[in-house]
Amino acid sequence: MFEERRRRRGVRRVGPGDGRALKPFRWWQLISRALFYLTLGDADGRRTVYAVHVNHTQRFFSEDGKGRADLYLDGRHHAESRLPAVFPVRGGVIEVAATAFGLRRCHYVTDEGTEHQLVPDPRSGEGRRARLEREHPVLSRWIGGLSLLLLVVPAVLLVPQLVEVAFELPPVAERFGTFTSPVHLPVWLNTALALGAAAASTERALRLRYNWLLDSAAQG
Repeated sequence: MFEERRRRRGVRRVGPGDGRALKPFRWWQLISRALFYLTLGDADGRRTVYAVHVNHTQRFFSEDGKGRADLYLDGRHHAESRLPAVFPVRGGVIEVAATAFGLRRCHYVTDEGTEHQLVPDPRSGEGRRARLEREHPVLSRWIGGLSLLLLVVPAVLLVPQLVEVAFELPPVAERFGTFTSPVHLPVWLNTALALGAAAASTERALRLRYNWLLDSAAQG
C-alpha cells in the first residue's frame, strides 16, 4: 500500500517532454552524467528503447538540490520529472532515485512487481564499472570490499566523537550528564576518513548500491 501511494505521487510529478534528441555520451561526462537504457518488445516483435538521463551537474546547482531525470523514447525526449522519479512505461514503471554521490536506483518495475535494473551506457562511469565487474570479477569484489570498509571504519570511529559533542549541549548534559568518547582522532585523520567515505559511496553509486545507514552517513 505504501509503495503504491509513493508511486502514484511520483507519477504525478511527471511532465511532458519536448521531443529533443538524446545527446550521445562523451568521455569527459564520466562523473557528471548518468545514462541508462531499457529495451522492451511487444507481441508483434517491435522493440521500444527507453533511456533515462540524469545530469549530476544540474542536480548540484538546482534550487532544491535534488535535480531531475529525463526519459527518452526511441531517442527523443518523452518526459521529465523531479527526483525521485517514477515514469510510467509499457508494462510497468521506471523508478529513479539519487544520492549526493550518484544514483542509488534506476529500475524497471513491472505491473507484477518484478524488478530489473536498467543497463548503463557503456561509456558512462556506471557502464565502465559494470564492465570491470564482468571482465575482472575478483578485482571488482576487492574494490567493493574496500569501499564497504571505508564506510564502516569512519562510522565506528566518528560516531562516539559525535555523541560526545551532542552531550556537550546544555539541555542534553543537564538531563543525561556528559559522555567522553573513547576515541579522539586528529582533525587531519577525521578529514581523511570523511574523504574516504565519500569516495567509497561514489564507487558504490556506480554500482547502484546503497545502504541507508552507511551511505547516508557519508552523505552527511
